[in-house]
Amino acid sequence: MERGRLKSAKDIQAYILAGNATFTLQGKRDRFTYKIRAAKEGTLHFVSVLTGSDNESSYSYLGIVGREKDFRRTAKSPIRGDAPSANAFAWFWKVVVQAGKMPAELEVWHEGKCGRCGRKLTVPESIARGIGPECAGKIGIACEAADALI
Repeated sequence: MERGRLKSAKDIQAYILAGNATFTLQGKRDRFTYKIRAAKEGTLHFVSVLTGSDNESSYSYLGIVGREKDFRRTAKSPIRGDAPSANAFAWFWKVVVQAGKMPAELEVWHEGKCGRCGRKLTVPESIARGIGPECAGKIGIACEAADALI
């Protein structure tokens, strides 16, 4: 296990749609960091991309993930549709999230915080999954650590 690296498409899907995910896509040449936040009702998710030097606040709105789990860049996005960060996310969404495939040339890293609540992860299984044991139970992910600690 590499600390903070999500390796399976299933874990990646669960992490990024948990409601409060920050993650980095590392390809052969490029690296982009994204935030995905759930709307209050939980059926829509807002996608932003890191565009400045402040890792906490320099994010620009990119688009939404709809009820059908489809990603689309919207007219309110200041990021052009042909921008490398927009293309990378659209490709990632199509290949990893929708098709469930994990390309060898792609690495997905989280920042060590739960993708749902944002608390620091300390349990090795939770770090590998990107979601803490309590939150895993709340979003329906069965795991040994969640069962043992809840």
